[in-house]
Amino acid sequence: MYHKVKDKIILGDFTFLEIILVVVIIVILAGIFVLIFNPGQKLVEARNARRNADANAILNAVYQYITDNKGVVPKSIIASSTEICKTGKACGDLIDLSFLTSTTKYFMTIPVDPAGVAGNGTGYYILRAVNGSVTVTAPHAEQGVTISATR
Repeated sequence: MYHKVKDKIILGDFTFLEIILVVVIIVILAGIFVLIFNPGQKLVEARNARRNADANAILNAVYQYITDNKGVVPKSIIASSTEICKTGKACGDLIDLSFLTSTTKYFMTIPVDPAGVAGNGTGYYILRAVNGSVTVTAPHAEQGVTISATR
């Protein structure tokens, strides 16, 4: 309910101008919040952090397997960067690391890229270098970030 007093519109105990002023201040503060905290950027950073953690977890599981098998690197890990296959899927040309999930000793399931992937791949790639080191990469990292783990 409103009424006019001396050319002022009054809504309850507040004038229309006071209410508009409060709304404008709230909008300005909300805009500043979005600029400072940028939730979209935080989501990108969170996905990249997960990719980094997943790459390190895969590499650690592979090295734990290598240690448990007296230093033998799995033959499925080859010298060219190839995508890792999802557990329990038909792998085709992808790297099969199902030996890491055959017991729950290393993994329950192989991690999958947080943005999702099509087909049987995980979005993570693995290769064995000539010097014997193993590298796991996450090529779908966002904003030009390079994510890889080597040991």
